[in-house]
Amino acid sequence: MERKNRWELIRLDRPPNLSFNAKCENEMRQNRSDSAAAAVQAAQDAAQGPLEPPGHITLPDAARPFWAALVRNRPRHKWNEADLGNAAILAVTQMQVHDLIGDVEQAALVDKLTRRIVSLSRMLHVHPEATEGRAQDAGNKLALERDAEADHDPLIPTLRAVA
Repeated sequence: MERKNRWELIRLDRPPNLSFNAKCENEMRQNRSDSAAAAVQAAQDAAQGPLEPPGHITLPDAARPFWAALVRNRPRHKWNEADLGNAAILAVTQMQVHDLIGDVEQAALVDKLTRRIVSLSRMLHVHPEATEGRAQDAGNKLALERDAEADHDPLIPTLRAVA
């Protein structure tokens, strides 16, 4: 044993531990969401229209609304073929739960399918924490919204939804 410095000892009977990271720097870093490159990517994604399931996947028409809502929870360029396949399974599972939810006799199946939905949502990173942020932050945003509603002054015009 030999001392490298006060804190580290070097073992002379072992070769030094050398490591190498083969990942390219550009692949590891993501563009900032407020950068020009992110704006260009978003415009390109929007121009391509909505994502369709891969050709080898058959998606029932009743699952299309679930599919459309699901694939909008991640940027288009972040989806790959494997994720799209899993997203189709998730959309079909959500459709099945929606069809079975009123049948009391199917409660065990609905519970099982709901657990599959939760698992697939986490795997695809489209669950609420991934898309909206931490629950604590959401609570803070809700509190700000409620405070803004309470601070309404009838003499100051505010934005209102028009039906």
